[in-house]
Amino acid sequence: MSAPAIILENVSVELGGRPVLENLNVEFESGCLTAVLGPNGAGKTTLLHAILGLVPYKGHILFGKERREKRPRLGYVPQRLDLDRGSPITVRDFLTAVQTDRPLWTGISRERDQQSRAALERIGVAAILGRPIGKLSGGETQRVLLAQALLRRPEILLLDEPAAAVDVSGEALFCDVLEQVQDELGITTLLISHDLSIVSTHARNVVCLNRQIICSGPIAAVMTPDNLKRVFSPHTDVFDHSHSHTHPPA
Repeated sequence: MSAPAIILENVSVELGGRPVLENLNVEFESGCLTAVLGPNGAGKTTLLHAILGLVPYKGHILFGKERREKRPRLGYVPQRLDLDRGSPITVRDFLTAVQTDRPLWTGISRERDQQSRAALERIGVAAILGRPIGKLSGGETQRVLLAQALLRRPEILLLDEPAAAVDVSGEALFCDVLEQVQDELGITTLLISHDLSIVSTHARNVVCLNRQIICSGPIAAVMTPDNLKRVFSPHTDVFDHSHSHTHPPA
């Protein structure tokens, strides 16, 4: 295992006086994709929000081999984009907004436009640059959110069930694109997903969470029937999508 990108030491979170995360001690490996698994209400989204600094927490969240508290550049892809479907905002407008503090009515520079186009080309959807974002499919919208996160040039990418509203084939395609980008850029990626087949296909490591860390480590060691029963239920099983895939070397 390479040096950790994120280290959690005794991290606990309370929201509304209710414990959501309790004494988390775990490390996330640098430069690879780690999946976070757990049932509904396990605190998975709260974990990402703590790493982003969006919720108060006790304990320490450290970054990099220097174990610094200062956050590196972080990219975040939420489950969905809350946007009026009738909005005239185009994908170009949406992506430009994260690159500048200037109001959009002042115009979009050629440099910003080229950067937006390049971000979409990287994930295979350059043709949607001029389309209204409210008219996109669920899969296209999630790719735009991924492009937006990548425009921040993140060192760590956090994804909260980014394809939850997409069908199985769309989710698999999104994760294929995500893994290609992650391998190309060497980004440390944390992916929350309920789909065990997506996790077993794309992740190198997995962290199983249910308010506390249940288990963590390389995918082959953690994704066992006994561990999955501990996290979910006695009836949980691992299944694979039909498309083939080769894991990156550990």
